[in-house]
Amino acid sequence: MTELALAGQDAFAPAHTADIAEHLLQVSGMRVDVGRRRGRGAALNPDGRFEAKTRESFDDGWQSLDELEAFKTEVQVEKPRTIITRNESPDIPFDRSVNPYRGCEHGCIYCFARPTHSYMGLSAGLDFEAKLFAKPDAPKLLERELAKPGYKPRTIAIGTNTDPYQPIEKEWRIMRQILEVLDKANHPVVIVTKSSLILRDIDILARMAARGLAKVGISVTTMDRKLSRLMEPRAATPSKRLDTIRALSEAGIPVAAMVAPVIPGLNDHEIERILESAEAAGAKEASYVLLRLPFEVSPLFREWLLRHYPDRYRRVMSLIRSMRDGKDYDAEFGKRMKGAGPYAWQISRRFEMATKRLGLIRRSVQLRDDIFTPPDGAGVQLQLL
Repeated sequence: MTELALAGQDAFAPAHTADIAEHLLQVSGMRVDVGRRRGRGAALNPDGRFEAKTRESFDDGWQSLDELEAFKTEVQVEKPRTIITRNESPDIPFDRSVNPYRGCEHGCIYCFARPTHSYMGLSAGLDFEAKLFAKPDAPKLLERELAKPGYKPRTIAIGTNTDPYQPIEKEWRIMRQILEVLDKANHPVVIVTKSSLILRDIDILARMAARGLAKVGISVTTMDRKLSRLMEPRAATPSKRLDTIRALSEAGIPVAAMVAPVIPGLNDHEIERILESAEAAGAKEASYVLLRLPFEVSPLFREWLLRHYPDRYRRVMSLIRSMRDGKDYDAEFGKRMKGAGPYAWQISRRFEMATKRLGLIRRSVQLRDDIFTPPDGAGVQLQLL
């Protein structure tokens, strides 16, 4: 059945038929053949929003599209001048972060970081999953910044933009080197990931946790293996993430379960089950984030939803907009993470009741910053006088 035919099904109300038809028209020239994007989350590769020109693929009758190569993971080296990113967002519990990579091979269709690829002149679609940037100098840059006179230690968050333990970390090992720097300096760190690769570094994390310096958040989006594979094609399976929570917890590392994102009409019915499974695996804290659809993420997600769950398209988008003042997304501080309105309140209340019943707490473990030992200053410009 074609996607154009789906738009005319009775599953969609007349008020939404025009919306769906318009969306299909917008993305038709950007859709990449399934043979070229196998194993990827997005089906589109639209030009970045800052580009002066846009391109559309079409079949000219000479079957030229069949000759195009499949999207393969490519990694370029990025050489930033600094590695610690600062923020002053009032609804985020940290003021600094480190990102070893740009782009993410996990291919999560809902990833709010996708639009950042536009700053590189690339697409938030398939380019975000396949054209990646690694920062091999990150450990040295971090050591240099920690050694600067006057540096005041506070928890560094890693994994808040793209996953530091995505598949290419197996080869590049940048994250492990970063942890070695933080471990040596007695610097607190919080890591967010959905990858079991973090268990490779359990030796360092256990040492740091014993000194009150490390905490890990594992994102568990769904317990449905099929849904997970469609939404997060190259991320660990739900059962593997629970095993990761268990292994980290048994090693004495504080673990938080992150139900993120909550997608109304698609995975919100699993909130209690996810929390129960995570608590049984050893999680002591929990949090959730409502689906965020900024900039290019909205058309990418809508196309994905129409492609895989056409019968739920109307309900999911209607619920999202009911929590976002009628829009696909509202970036206002205080609303962007949780939404607003009756349905958002219901999700919040369910989460609150479930965590209370299970004894899960929000951000209960406070990391230490009073034992920080600045690095020896290698690579830092010395003062003349």
